[in-house]
Amino acid sequence: MTQKKILMLVGDYVEDYEVMVPYQCLLMLGYGVDAVCPDKKTGEIVRTAIHDFEGDQTYSEKRGHNFALNKTFSEVNTKDYVGLVIPGGRAPEYIRLNPRVLEIVREFHDAKKPIAAICHGPLVLVTAGVLQNAHCSAYPACSPDVTGAGGTYVDLPMDKAHVDGLLVTGPAWPAHPDWMAKFVALLGAKISI
Repeated sequence: MTQKKILMLVGDYVEDYEVMVPYQCLLMLGYGVDAVCPDKKTGEIVRTAIHDFEGDQTYSEKRGHNFALNKTFSEVNTKDYVGLVIPGGRAPEYIRLNPRVLEIVREFHDAKKPIAAICHGPLVLVTAGVLQNAHCSAYPACSPDVTGAGGTYVDLPMDKAHVDGLLVTGPAWPAHPDWMAKFVALLGAKISI
């Protein structure tokens, strides 16, 4: 039996929890996960940032870990994957400037494969043009981007996620349990405790 594979789009200063936790969770469930970054190769790293909620008007940001990439970006073929994960942090602001990143997102969308995006990750969906008429959660500061792209922003508690068809979105890393559970359900996984 061939292992089902997930593609994860990351970049420098991806949010630490939003890359590490889904990556490890999906591996634990038996999926192969290829983490890629534009212009980087297998074995290179991206730096992460830790975003925390400490009572300020927005999140605070601290230096996180080094996260190792296990696939060369230029070798990605979306036909090899059953789903796409786009973590948040600072990375979505600039990886969405890469035309191939946008093509990848559109290829997953057009092939009707599940896409999970969290926090600032939906900025990549906005730029790829796949949110027209979609209901999407994101970090609240991204809500104008979602509505400007023709989507409907879904305001959720920070620990909840939203499903619209094959799109699973959440506002921030506290939503991981709900976000990942909803994503893997779309992938066909059955989890019972």
